[in-house]
Amino acid sequence: MSHGARVIRTGVSSGGPVAPPAASSAGSDAELMDGAYFRSCAGMLKVAQMISLLVGFISVNNSPWTNYSAYSYFQIVTMCDLVMILFFYIIHIFRIYRKLTCVSWPLAEFLHYLIGTILLLIASIVAASKSYNLTGLVAGATFGFLATVLCVLSIWSSYKVSCITQSTSKYH
Repeated sequence: MSHGARVIRTGVSSGGPVAPPAASSAGSDAELMDGAYFRSCAGMLKVAQMISLLVGFISVNNSPWTNYSAYSYFQIVTMCDLVMILFFYIIHIFRIYRKLTCVSWPLAEFLHYLIGTILLLIASIVAASKSYNLTGLVAGATFGFLATVLCVLSIWSSYKVSCITQSTSKYH
């Protein structure tokens, strides 16, 4: 059973002299940081997630609490989620995924977003239900819901990269 012809790209053309590889600003291995990731949609989405999680955490932290367990759970979930998003942001910025090939980074990021978003949604619902119209707590829950929506967008983009791309590449 043949899956079709595969194209192998080389740096040498068949009809002319060998040209040196062009150094691009976004793809060169010599650079320490990937400057294009800062401006990419995925990079800006991660920054927006981190900002909304941080604002939600600060809002809840600086408000009078009426239910200790609900808000401490919200704070733990937002900080753990923020740290993991920062971890994946650093992985992409410094191109660590190219050096550590033993880990499926798209799958790891997809699973992180899936689990983290579910926990964040639960924490935001609990925080909103226990806010008792205190403005700081309502603001924290609102930013928690905003971060949840942004994480759902990341789930979708991670799903497209890890699942759809891999399943279509099997047949091409």
